[in-house]
Amino acid sequence: MHVDELYIGGRWRSPSTDGHIEVVSPHTEDAVARVAAAGPADVDAAVTAARAAIDGGPWPHTPPAERIATLRRLASAYGARREEMAQTITASIGAPISFARRAQVALPCSMIEAFCDLAEDHPWRETRAGRYGADVHVRREPVGVVAAIVPWNMPQFLTITKLVPALLAGCAVVLKPAPESPLDAQLLAEILDEVGLPDGVVSVLPGGVTVGEALVGHRGVDKVSFTGSTAAGRAVATACAGDLRRVSLELGGKSAAIVLDDADPATVATGVRAASLSNSGQICNALTRILVPRTRADVFTAALAAEMDALTVGDPTDPATQLGPLVARRQQERVTGYIEQGSADGARLVTGGTGMPDGVDRGWYVRPTLFDRVDNAMAIAREEIFGPVLAVLPYADTEDAVRIANDSDYGLAGSVWTDDDDRGLAVAAAIHTGTFGVNQGYTMDPFAPFGGVKASGYGRELGREGIDGYTDTKSIAVAPRRSA
Repeated sequence: MHVDELYIGGRWRSPSTDGHIEVVSPHTEDAVARVAAAGPADVDAAVTAARAAIDGGPWPHTPPAERIATLRRLASAYGARREEMAQTITASIGAPISFARRAQVALPCSMIEAFCDLAEDHPWRETRAGRYGADVHVRREPVGVVAAIVPWNMPQFLTITKLVPALLAGCAVVLKPAPESPLDAQLLAEILDEVGLPDGVVSVLPGGVTVGEALVGHRGVDKVSFTGSTAAGRAVATACAGDLRRVSLELGGKSAAIVLDDADPATVATGVRAASLSNSGQICNALTRILVPRTRADVFTAALAAEMDALTVGDPTDPATQLGPLVARRQQERVTGYIEQGSADGARLVTGGTGMPDGVDRGWYVRPTLFDRVDNAMAIAREEIFGPVLAVLPYADTEDAVRIANDSDYGLAGSVWTDDDDRGLAVAAAIHTGTFGVNQGYTMDPFAPFGGVKASGYGRELGREGIDGYTDTKSIAVAPRRSA
Protein backbone atom coordinates (compact mmCIF):
# COMPACT_ATOMS: atom_id res chain seq x y z
CA MET A 1 0.00 0.00 0.00
CA HIS A 2 1.14 3.54 -0.76
CA VAL A 3 1.69 4.91 2.74
CA ASP A 4 4.55 7.32 2.00
CA GLU A 5 2.89 9.11 -0.93
CA LEU A 6 -0.29 11.05 -1.61
CA TYR A 7 -2.69 10.45 -4.48
CA ILE A 8 -3.05 13.91 -6.03
CA GLY A 9 -4.80 14.50 -9.32
CA GLY A 10 -4.49 10.85 -10.36
CA ARG A 11 -0.79 10.47 -9.59
CA TRP A 12 1.18 9.27 -6.57
CA ARG A 13 3.39 12.08 -5.27
CA SER A 14 5.62 12.82 -2.34
CA PRO A 15 3.86 14.99 0.25
CA SER A 16 4.82 18.62 0.74
CA THR A 17 5.73 18.01 4.39
CA ASP A 18 7.37 15.23 6.39
CA GLY A 19 4.32 14.90 8.61
CA HIS A 20 2.67 11.54 9.11
CA ILE A 21 -0.38 9.95 10.70
CA GLU A 22 0.11 7.05 13.09
CA VAL A 23 -2.72 4.53 12.90
CA VAL A 24 -3.28 2.76 16.23
CA SER A 25 -5.30 -0.41 16.76
CA PRO A 26 -8.23 0.27 19.13
CA HIS A 27 -8.02 -3.37 20.23
CA THR A 28 -4.32 -3.73 21.04
CA GLU A 29 -3.44 -0.01 21.45
CA ASP A 30 -0.38 -0.71 19.28
CA ALA A 31 0.58 1.19 16.13
CA VAL A 32 -0.33 -0.65 12.94
CA ALA A 33 0.85 1.84 10.28
CA ARG A 34 2.25 5.28 9.54
CA VAL A 35 0.71 7.18 6.64
CA ALA A 36 1.91 10.34 4.94
CA ALA A 37 -0.11 13.37 6.03
CA ALA A 38 -1.13 16.09 3.61
CA GLY A 39 -0.45 19.77 4.22
CA PRO A 40 -1.97 23.01 2.90
CA ALA A 41 0.34 22.93 -0.15
CA ASP A 42 -0.99 19.48 -1.04
CA VAL A 43 -4.54 20.80 -0.76
CA ASP A 44 -3.67 23.58 -3.18
CA ALA A 45 -2.08 21.11 -5.60
CA ALA A 46 -5.12 18.80 -5.47
CA VAL A 47 -7.63 21.61 -5.98
CA THR A 48 -5.55 23.06 -8.80
CA ALA A 49 -5.50 19.68 -10.53
CA ALA A 50 -9.25 19.28 -10.01
CA ARG A 51 -9.89 22.79 -11.29
CA ALA A 52 -7.94 22.01 -14.47
CA ALA A 53 -9.92 18.80 -14.92
CA ILE A 54 -13.19 20.73 -14.68
CA ASP A 55 -12.23 23.83 -16.64
CA GLY A 56 -10.30 22.17 -19.46
CA GLY A 57 -10.42 18.42 -19.10
CA PRO A 58 -12.67 15.85 -20.77
CA TRP A 59 -14.46 14.45 -17.71
CA PRO A 60 -17.28 17.04 -17.34
CA HIS A 61 -18.08 16.69 -21.04
CA THR A 62 -17.84 12.90 -21.22
CA PRO A 63 -21.25 11.40 -22.08
CA PRO A 64 -23.02 9.99 -19.03
CA ALA A 65 -22.92 6.49 -20.53
CA GLU A 66 -19.12 6.58 -20.61
CA ARG A 67 -18.92 7.86 -17.05
CA ILE A 68 -21.24 5.06 -15.96
CA ALA A 69 -19.05 2.48 -17.72
CA THR A 70 -16.00 3.84 -15.90
CA LEU A 71 -17.71 3.58 -12.52
CA ARG A 72 -18.84 0.04 -13.28
CA ARG A 73 -15.16 -0.80 -13.76
CA LEU A 74 -14.58 0.72 -10.33
CA ALA A 75 -17.22 -1.60 -8.86
CA SER A 76 -15.45 -4.60 -10.35
CA ALA A 77 -12.01 -3.51 -9.14
CA TYR A 78 -13.41 -2.69 -5.70
CA GLY A 79 -15.09 -6.09 -5.45
CA ALA A 80 -11.80 -7.85 -6.14
CA ARG A 81 -10.27 -6.27 -3.01
CA ARG A 82 -13.20 -6.49 -0.63
CA GLU A 83 -11.52 -8.75 1.91
CA GLU A 84 -8.39 -6.61 1.97
CA MET A 85 -10.56 -3.54 2.53
CA ALA A 86 -12.50 -5.18 5.36
CA GLN A 87 -9.33 -6.31 7.13
CA THR A 88 -7.88 -2.81 6.77
CA ILE A 89 -10.95 -1.17 8.33
CA THR A 90 -11.03 -3.63 11.22
CA ALA A 91 -7.35 -3.01 11.97
CA SER A 92 -7.80 0.77 11.83
CA ILE A 93 -11.05 1.50 13.67
CA GLY A 94 -11.84 -1.76 15.49
CA ALA A 95 -15.05 -2.58 13.62
CA PRO A 96 -15.86 -6.29 14.09
CA ILE A 97 -14.73 -8.13 10.97
CA SER A 98 -18.18 -9.57 10.31
CA PHE A 99 -19.65 -6.06 10.36
CA ALA A 100 -16.75 -4.70 8.32
CA ARG A 101 -17.28 -7.30 5.61
CA ARG A 102 -21.01 -6.74 5.45
CA ALA A 103 -21.66 -3.05 6.11
CA GLN A 104 -18.28 -1.35 5.78
CA VAL A 105 -17.33 -2.98 2.45
CA ALA A 106 -20.02 -5.15 0.79
CA LEU A 107 -22.63 -2.41 1.13
CA PRO A 108 -20.46 0.33 -0.43
CA CYS A 109 -19.45 -2.05 -3.21
CA SER A 110 -23.08 -2.77 -4.06
CA MET A 111 -23.86 0.93 -3.89
CA ILE A 112 -21.43 1.71 -6.69
CA GLU A 113 -23.49 -0.51 -8.99
CA ALA A 114 -26.73 0.89 -7.61
CA PHE A 115 -25.66 4.47 -8.34
CA CYS A 116 -24.72 3.41 -11.86
CA ASP A 117 -28.19 1.92 -12.29
CA LEU A 118 -29.73 5.18 -11.09
CA ALA A 119 -27.54 7.17 -13.45
CA GLU A 120 -28.73 5.07 -16.41
CA ASP A 121 -32.23 6.53 -15.97
CA HIS A 122 -31.25 9.95 -14.66
CA PRO A 123 -32.75 12.90 -16.58
CA TRP A 124 -29.42 14.46 -17.56
CA ARG A 125 -31.17 16.14 -20.51
CA GLU A 126 -34.88 16.72 -20.95
CA THR A 127 -37.14 18.93 -23.02
CA ARG A 128 -40.31 20.46 -21.65
CA ALA A 129 -43.11 22.28 -23.38
CA GLY A 130 -43.05 25.85 -22.13
CA ARG A 131 -46.16 27.64 -20.93
CA TYR A 132 -45.82 30.32 -23.57
CA GLY A 133 -44.98 28.20 -26.59
CA ALA A 134 -41.20 27.98 -26.30
CA ASP A 135 -39.47 24.65 -25.76
CA VAL A 136 -37.46 24.53 -22.54
CA HIS A 137 -34.33 22.39 -22.54
CA VAL A 138 -33.25 21.37 -19.03
CA ARG A 139 -29.65 20.23 -18.51
CA ARG A 140 -28.10 18.87 -15.35
CA GLU A 141 -24.44 19.81 -15.39
CA PRO A 142 -21.61 19.04 -12.93
CA VAL A 143 -21.34 21.46 -10.03
CA GLY A 144 -17.54 21.42 -10.47
CA VAL A 145 -14.85 20.70 -7.89
CA VAL A 146 -16.16 18.86 -4.84
CA ALA A 147 -14.46 18.67 -1.44
CA ALA A 148 -15.67 15.44 0.19
CA ILE A 149 -14.89 15.19 3.91
CA VAL A 150 -15.72 11.94 5.69
CA PRO A 151 -15.44 10.76 9.31
CA TRP A 152 -13.89 7.55 10.62
CA ASN A 153 -16.92 5.54 11.73
CA MET A 154 -18.19 4.27 8.35
CA PRO A 155 -15.35 5.48 6.14
CA GLN A 156 -15.96 3.57 2.91
CA PHE A 157 -19.73 3.77 3.01
CA LEU A 158 -19.61 7.53 3.51
CA THR A 159 -16.88 7.96 0.91
CA ILE A 160 -18.74 6.02 -1.76
CA THR A 161 -22.01 7.92 -1.16
CA LYS A 162 -20.14 11.13 -2.00
CA LEU A 163 -17.49 10.08 -4.50
CA VAL A 164 -19.53 7.96 -6.90
CA PRO A 165 -22.51 10.32 -7.42
CA ALA A 166 -20.12 13.22 -7.86
CA LEU A 167 -18.10 11.34 -10.49
CA LEU A 168 -21.25 10.20 -12.29
CA ALA A 169 -22.34 13.83 -12.43
CA GLY A 170 -19.01 14.77 -14.06
CA CYS A 171 -17.39 16.45 -11.06
CA ALA A 172 -13.81 16.28 -9.80
CA VAL A 173 -13.38 15.21 -6.17
CA VAL A 174 -10.83 15.97 -3.49
CA LEU A 175 -11.41 13.44 -0.70
CA LYS A 176 -10.24 14.03 2.87
CA PRO A 177 -10.52 10.95 5.08
CA ALA A 178 -10.31 11.22 8.85
CA PRO A 179 -6.88 10.80 10.50
CA GLU A 180 -8.21 7.71 12.33
CA SER A 181 -8.99 5.92 9.06
CA PRO A 182 -6.52 6.85 6.32
CA LEU A 183 -5.55 3.30 5.30
CA ASP A 184 -8.83 2.36 3.62
CA ALA A 185 -8.76 5.68 1.74
CA GLN A 186 -5.25 4.95 0.47
CA LEU A 187 -6.42 1.51 -0.63
CA LEU A 188 -9.35 3.10 -2.43
CA ALA A 189 -6.90 5.43 -4.19
CA GLU A 190 -5.01 2.39 -5.45
CA ILE A 191 -8.25 0.91 -6.77
CA LEU A 192 -9.17 4.19 -8.46
CA ASP A 193 -5.74 4.29 -10.03
CA GLU A 194 -6.53 0.97 -11.76
CA VAL A 195 -9.72 2.35 -13.28
CA GLY A 196 -8.09 5.01 -15.45
CA LEU A 197 -9.86 8.26 -14.60
CA PRO A 198 -8.58 11.38 -16.37
CA ASP A 199 -5.89 13.46 -14.69
CA GLY A 200 -7.08 15.67 -11.86
CA VAL A 201 -10.44 13.99 -11.33
CA VAL A 202 -9.70 12.40 -7.93
CA SER A 203 -7.29 13.22 -5.11
CA VAL A 204 -7.07 11.67 -1.63
CA LEU A 205 -5.60 13.76 1.19
CA PRO A 206 -5.34 12.16 4.64
CA GLY A 207 -5.08 14.80 7.32
CA GLY A 208 -6.52 16.50 10.34
CA VAL A 209 -8.22 19.80 11.07
CA THR A 210 -5.63 21.95 9.27
CA VAL A 211 -6.11 20.07 6.00
CA GLY A 212 -9.88 20.18 6.37
CA GLU A 213 -9.88 23.93 6.97
CA ALA A 214 -7.60 24.53 3.97
CA LEU A 215 -9.85 22.45 1.76
CA VAL A 216 -13.14 23.94 2.93
CA GLY A 217 -11.77 27.47 2.62
CA HIS A 218 -10.22 27.00 -0.84
CA ARG A 219 -11.85 29.23 -3.42
CA GLY A 220 -11.23 26.67 -6.13
CA VAL A 221 -13.82 24.39 -4.51
CA ASP A 222 -17.38 24.67 -5.81
CA LYS A 223 -19.12 22.42 -3.30
CA VAL A 224 -18.32 20.92 0.09
CA SER A 225 -19.95 17.64 1.09
CA PHE A 226 -19.33 17.08 4.79
CA THR A 227 -20.25 14.30 7.20
CA GLY A 228 -19.29 14.74 10.85
CA SER A 229 -20.29 16.34 14.09
CA THR A 230 -22.84 19.14 14.32
CA ALA A 231 -20.24 21.50 15.80
CA ALA A 232 -17.85 20.92 12.91
CA GLY A 233 -20.73 21.19 10.44
CA ARG A 234 -21.57 24.66 11.67
CA ALA A 235 -17.95 25.73 11.09
CA VAL A 236 -18.04 24.28 7.56
CA ALA A 237 -21.28 26.09 6.74
CA THR A 238 -19.85 29.36 8.02
CA ALA A 239 -16.68 28.96 5.95
CA CYS A 240 -18.71 28.36 2.78
CA ALA A 241 -21.26 31.10 3.39
CA GLY A 242 -18.93 34.01 2.63
CA ASP A 243 -18.28 32.82 -0.92
CA LEU A 244 -21.82 31.45 -1.39
CA ARG A 245 -20.39 28.02 -2.14
CA ARG A 246 -22.67 25.00 -2.14
CA VAL A 247 -22.53 22.77 0.92
CA SER A 248 -24.34 19.67 2.14
CA LEU A 249 -24.10 18.52 5.75
CA GLU A 250 -24.85 15.11 7.25
CA LEU A 251 -24.38 15.64 10.97
CA GLY A 252 -25.22 14.11 14.33
CA GLY A 253 -28.33 12.40 15.60
CA LYS A 254 -30.22 11.36 18.71
CA SER A 255 -32.83 9.17 17.10
CA ALA A 256 -35.85 7.75 18.85
CA ALA A 257 -37.32 4.25 18.58
CA ILE A 258 -41.00 4.58 19.43
CA VAL A 259 -42.33 1.25 20.69
CA LEU A 260 -46.13 1.04 20.53
CA ASP A 261 -48.12 -1.04 22.99
CA ASP A 262 -48.87 -3.81 20.47
CA ALA A 263 -45.19 -4.49 19.62
CA ASP A 264 -43.48 -7.77 20.50
CA PRO A 265 -40.71 -7.19 23.10
CA ALA A 266 -38.30 -9.79 21.68
CA THR A 267 -38.67 -8.45 18.14
CA VAL A 268 -38.10 -4.90 19.35
CA ALA A 269 -35.04 -5.88 21.38
CA THR A 270 -33.41 -7.70 18.46
CA GLY A 271 -34.19 -4.91 16.01
CA VAL A 272 -33.05 -2.10 18.28
CA ARG A 273 -29.83 -3.93 19.11
CA ALA A 274 -28.98 -4.20 15.40
CA ALA A 275 -29.97 -0.60 14.68
CA SER A 276 -28.30 0.90 17.74
CA LEU A 277 -25.21 -1.07 18.70
CA SER A 278 -23.64 -2.03 15.38
CA ASN A 279 -20.12 -0.62 15.11
CA SER A 280 -20.18 -0.26 18.93
CA GLY A 281 -22.88 2.38 18.64
CA GLN A 282 -20.63 4.63 16.56
CA ILE A 283 -23.23 5.35 13.88
CA CYS A 284 -24.97 8.67 13.36
CA ASN A 285 -28.45 7.21 12.85
CA ALA A 286 -28.33 4.89 15.88
CA LEU A 287 -31.60 4.50 17.78
CA THR A 288 -30.44 5.63 21.21
CA ARG A 289 -33.69 6.87 22.79
CA ILE A 290 -36.06 3.94 23.28
CA LEU A 291 -39.57 5.24 23.98
CA VAL A 292 -41.82 2.60 25.59
CA PRO A 293 -45.37 2.71 26.94
CA ARG A 294 -45.28 3.30 30.67
CA THR A 295 -47.67 0.40 31.29
CA ARG A 296 -45.25 -2.09 29.64
CA ALA A 297 -41.92 -0.40 30.36
CA ASP A 298 -40.56 -3.22 32.51
CA VAL A 299 -41.12 -5.96 29.93
CA PHE A 300 -39.54 -3.98 27.08
CA THR A 301 -36.60 -2.96 29.27
CA ALA A 302 -36.00 -6.55 30.36
CA ALA A 303 -35.99 -7.75 26.75
CA LEU A 304 -33.48 -5.06 25.76
CA ALA A 305 -31.23 -5.85 28.72
CA ALA A 306 -31.23 -9.57 27.87
CA GLU A 307 -30.29 -8.82 24.26
CA MET A 308 -27.45 -6.52 25.30
CA ASP A 309 -26.12 -8.93 27.92
CA ALA A 310 -25.92 -11.65 25.27
CA LEU A 311 -23.62 -9.61 23.00
CA THR A 312 -20.18 -11.07 22.33
CA VAL A 313 -17.64 -8.34 23.13
CA GLY A 314 -13.96 -8.60 22.29
CA ASP A 315 -11.37 -9.05 19.55
CA PRO A 316 -12.74 -7.43 16.37
CA THR A 317 -10.80 -9.86 14.16
CA ASP A 318 -12.86 -12.77 15.54
CA PRO A 319 -15.91 -13.38 13.29
CA ALA A 320 -17.96 -14.23 16.40
CA THR A 321 -17.44 -10.76 17.91
CA GLN A 322 -20.50 -8.51 17.81
CA LEU A 323 -19.17 -5.50 19.72
CA GLY A 324 -15.62 -4.25 19.32
CA PRO A 325 -13.71 -1.34 20.86
CA LEU A 326 -14.35 2.34 20.34
CA VAL A 327 -12.10 4.12 17.88
CA ALA A 328 -9.86 6.00 20.34
CA ARG A 329 -9.11 6.50 24.01
CA ARG A 330 -10.75 9.93 23.91
CA GLN A 331 -13.94 8.32 22.65
CA GLN A 332 -13.81 5.69 25.39
CA GLU A 333 -13.40 8.44 27.99
CA ARG A 334 -16.23 10.49 26.45
CA VAL A 335 -18.68 7.60 26.54
CA THR A 336 -17.68 6.57 30.06
CA GLY A 337 -18.28 10.15 31.15
CA TYR A 338 -21.85 10.01 29.83
CA ILE A 339 -22.45 6.75 31.70
CA GLU A 340 -21.31 8.38 34.92
CA GLN A 341 -23.45 11.43 34.23
CA GLY A 342 -26.52 9.31 33.52
CA SER A 343 -26.30 7.72 36.94
CA ALA A 344 -25.61 11.08 38.61
CA ASP A 345 -28.68 12.60 36.92
CA GLY A 346 -30.94 9.93 38.37
CA ALA A 347 -31.38 7.41 35.57
CA ARG A 348 -31.37 3.76 36.66
CA LEU A 349 -28.49 1.64 35.36
CA VAL A 350 -30.05 -1.61 34.13
CA THR A 351 -26.97 -3.28 32.66
CA GLY A 352 -23.42 -2.34 31.71
CA GLY A 353 -21.78 0.65 33.29
CA THR A 354 -18.18 1.80 33.63
CA GLY A 355 -15.22 -0.57 33.64
CA MET A 356 -13.91 -2.97 31.03
CA PRO A 357 -16.14 -5.74 29.67
CA ASP A 358 -15.59 -9.23 31.08
CA GLY A 359 -12.66 -11.03 29.47
CA VAL A 360 -11.09 -7.85 28.05
CA ASP A 361 -7.97 -6.39 29.64
CA ARG A 362 -6.80 -3.83 27.06
CA GLY A 363 -8.17 -1.74 24.23
CA TRP A 364 -10.69 1.10 24.15
CA TYR A 365 -13.75 -0.87 25.13
CA VAL A 366 -17.00 0.19 26.80
CA ARG A 367 -19.56 -2.22 28.20
CA PRO A 368 -22.92 -2.16 26.37
CA THR A 369 -24.99 -0.05 28.74
CA LEU A 370 -28.73 0.40 29.24
CA PHE A 371 -30.48 3.01 31.38
CA ASP A 372 -34.17 3.23 32.14
CA ARG A 373 -36.36 5.74 34.00
CA VAL A 374 -34.72 8.38 31.83
CA ASP A 375 -36.18 11.86 31.49
CA ASN A 376 -35.85 13.54 28.10
CA ALA A 377 -34.14 16.53 29.75
CA MET A 378 -31.15 14.41 30.86
CA ALA A 379 -27.88 14.67 28.95
CA ILE A 380 -27.97 10.96 28.01
CA ALA A 381 -31.31 11.63 26.27
CA ARG A 382 -30.36 14.89 24.54
CA GLU A 383 -26.70 14.62 23.52
CA GLU A 384 -25.11 12.35 20.96
CA ILE A 385 -22.95 9.87 22.89
CA PHE A 386 -21.63 7.85 19.93
CA GLY A 387 -21.13 4.65 21.87
CA PRO A 388 -23.01 1.55 23.08
CA VAL A 389 -25.34 3.40 25.47
CA LEU A 390 -29.15 3.26 25.23
CA ALA A 391 -31.76 5.14 27.24
CA VAL A 392 -35.33 3.91 27.88
CA LEU A 393 -37.89 6.68 28.25
CA PRO A 394 -41.49 5.94 29.32
CA TYR A 395 -44.46 7.69 27.70
CA ALA A 396 -48.15 8.00 28.57
CA ASP A 397 -49.80 7.63 25.14
CA THR A 398 -48.94 7.89 21.44
CA GLU A 399 -49.34 11.67 21.42
CA ASP A 400 -46.89 11.88 24.32
CA ALA A 401 -44.44 9.59 22.50
CA VAL A 402 -44.51 11.81 19.42
CA ARG A 403 -43.96 14.89 21.59
CA ILE A 404 -40.93 13.33 23.28
CA ALA A 405 -39.44 12.08 20.01
CA ASN A 406 -39.74 15.54 18.44
CA ASP A 407 -38.31 17.25 21.52
CA SER A 408 -34.74 17.03 20.26
CA ASP A 409 -32.21 19.31 18.64
CA TYR A 410 -31.60 16.56 16.09
CA GLY A 411 -33.67 15.09 13.27
CA LEU A 412 -31.68 12.47 11.40
CA ALA A 413 -33.53 9.17 11.78
CA GLY A 414 -35.96 7.21 13.93
CA SER A 415 -38.30 4.25 13.96
CA VAL A 416 -41.63 2.96 15.20
CA TRP A 417 -42.36 -0.62 16.29
CA THR A 418 -45.90 -1.95 16.03
CA ASP A 419 -48.02 -4.85 14.84
CA ASP A 420 -50.08 -2.41 12.73
CA ASP A 421 -48.33 -0.85 9.74
CA ASP A 422 -51.01 1.84 9.40
CA ARG A 423 -50.39 2.96 12.99
CA GLY A 424 -46.69 2.92 12.25
CA LEU A 425 -47.03 5.07 9.15
CA ALA A 426 -49.19 7.57 11.04
CA VAL A 427 -46.50 7.91 13.71
CA ALA A 428 -43.77 8.16 11.06
CA ALA A 429 -45.58 11.07 9.42
CA ALA A 430 -45.68 12.94 12.73
CA ILE A 431 -41.95 12.73 13.50
CA HIS A 432 -39.72 15.58 12.31
CA THR A 433 -36.74 13.70 10.86
CA GLY A 434 -35.19 13.19 7.45
CA THR A 435 -35.45 9.38 7.53
CA PHE A 436 -37.55 6.84 9.40
CA GLY A 437 -38.20 3.13 9.65
CA VAL A 438 -41.30 1.10 10.48
CA ASN A 439 -40.39 -2.08 12.37
CA GLN A 440 -36.75 -1.58 11.46
CA GLY A 441 -33.96 0.88 11.85
CA TYR A 442 -33.43 2.98 8.76
CA THR A 443 -31.87 0.75 6.11
CA MET A 444 -29.36 2.37 3.81
CA ASP A 445 -31.20 1.50 0.63
CA PRO A 446 -29.24 3.13 -2.22
CA PHE A 447 -32.50 4.21 -3.86
CA ALA A 448 -33.76 6.02 -0.72
CA PRO A 449 -32.50 9.56 -0.02
CA PHE A 450 -30.72 9.92 3.32
CA GLY A 451 -30.16 13.05 5.38
CA GLY A 452 -31.44 15.07 8.29
CA VAL A 453 -33.23 18.18 9.47
CA LYS A 454 -32.61 20.59 12.35
CA ALA A 455 -29.12 20.12 13.86
CA SER A 456 -28.67 16.93 11.83
CA GLY A 457 -27.87 18.99 8.74
CA TYR A 458 -29.30 19.51 5.27
CA GLY A 459 -28.95 18.04 1.82
CA ARG A 460 -29.49 14.42 0.81
CA GLU A 461 -27.29 11.50 -0.14
CA LEU A 462 -28.33 8.26 -1.86
CA GLY A 463 -31.16 7.95 -4.34
CA ARG A 464 -31.71 10.21 -7.30
CA GLU A 465 -31.33 13.12 -4.91
CA GLY A 466 -27.81 11.96 -4.14
CA ILE A 467 -26.83 12.52 -7.77
CA ASP A 468 -28.76 15.77 -8.11
CA GLY A 469 -26.78 17.17 -5.19
CA TYR A 470 -23.70 17.30 -7.43
CA THR A 471 -25.38 19.00 -10.37
CA ASP A 472 -26.46 22.48 -11.35
CA THR A 473 -29.68 22.75 -13.31
CA LYS A 474 -29.64 24.95 -16.40
CA SER A 475 -32.72 25.81 -18.43
CA ILE A 476 -32.49 26.95 -22.05
CA ALA A 477 -35.59 28.38 -23.66
CA VAL A 478 -35.85 28.21 -27.46
CA ALA A 479 -38.20 30.73 -29.06
CA PRO A 480 -40.74 29.18 -31.43
CA ARG A 481 -40.07 29.80 -35.10
CA ARG A 482 -42.47 32.14 -36.82
CA SER A 483 -44.19 30.75 -39.86
CA ALA A 484 -43.31 32.41 -43.15
